[in-house]
Amino acid sequence: MITQTQIEMALNHVNDPDLGQSLIQLGMIENIAIDGQKVSFDLVLTTPGCPMKHQMRDACVDAIHNYVDLNAEVSINFTSRPIDTQAMDEEDGLRNVKNTILVASGKGGVGKSTVAVNLAVSLAKTGARVGLVDADVYGPSIPIMFDVTKQDIYGEDHDGKTYMLPIEKYGIKLMSVGFMVEPEKALVWRGPMASNALKQLLTDTWWGEIDYLVVDMPPGTGDIQLTMAQSLPVTGAIIVSTPQQVALADVVRGVQMFRNPQIDIPVLGFVENMAYFTPAELPNNKYYIFGQGGCRRLSEEMGIALLGEIPLVQSIAESGDNGKPVSLWNDTPTPESEAFMQLAENTIRAISKINHQHCDCC
Repeated sequence: MITQTQIEMALNHVNDPDLGQSLIQLGMIENIAIDGQKVSFDLVLTTPGCPMKHQMRDACVDAIHNYVDLNAEVSINFTSRPIDTQAMDEEDGLRNVKNTILVASGKGGVGKSTVAVNLAVSLAKTGARVGLVDADVYGPSIPIMFDVTKQDIYGEDHDGKTYMLPIEKYGIKLMSVGFMVEPEKALVWRGPMASNALKQLLTDTWWGEIDYLVVDMPPGTGDIQLTMAQSLPVTGAIIVSTPQQVALADVVRGVQMFRNPQIDIPVLGFVENMAYFTPAELPNNKYYIFGQGGCRRLSEEMGIALLGEIPLVQSIAESGDNGKPVSLWNDTPTPESEAFMQLAENTIRAISKINHQHCDCC
């Protein structure tokens, strides 16, 4: 007879690869059920789409076979229970959003929107439910990059309140101020007006169940950024830069903004965009046009992870202009699509650690 105690003792030998503690200690094993030689249980992840979940599953099966019964039939169900960093108002459209990721940059022109778009697509490819907000109010680019420039926004009632419904494309829920203004018209808004509009865009949208809400922030460290960071339940921020020294100086200012005691948002890591040039005819060659290793050196100096290095290739720009993000390409992986998938996996792992730090159950 297999007992629950035997299963728990066996699974105590299995550690979370990122957190370095056993799954039993972390409270990640729930609902153990035993029927003869059939064993089933839930493996509770701290973040959906965890890239290490299959490794943990295989380790659990091996542990039960090695320590309990070689012939046991093991069935594992993945669930997730991210830790909310802030409680949302029960009438807020964000109430069912589990993790919010701010994608920011200290200056414009570093490819922040391109990174945000392809991060969202890559997160969705892991099986996660993903939303993407275009908070760059003065230069909304999400409508173009998803080819949804002419869209009508509809409303839906929930709990006596009417919410806007996001546009869905490529399995991602999208919301942008660009859906509400003509593409050729400029928004002439002062900071407070823009900040209030963005807050309303987020909270008055019915997102439904979302594992990761990616927010493409405006560049810089001004009023809009401060208001957004202080008003949302943010899991963490990603800062995008290019290798040049002038861009890296703005990264430091971005880190200081998020680390300000009045904001106190964890910086998940850096992304170095346009890190190197790879010609299509020489996919294994790397040419460091803008310098080499700038973000990596800064990450080591500041103790912040380098989540990804994105190559400078023509296909990334063309795919954004055509409304088909380069990360959508599944048939034949390319260096650029693999770079964005690596970014997504590293982001998921960083969020897992953040959620564990906020967990008071361990």
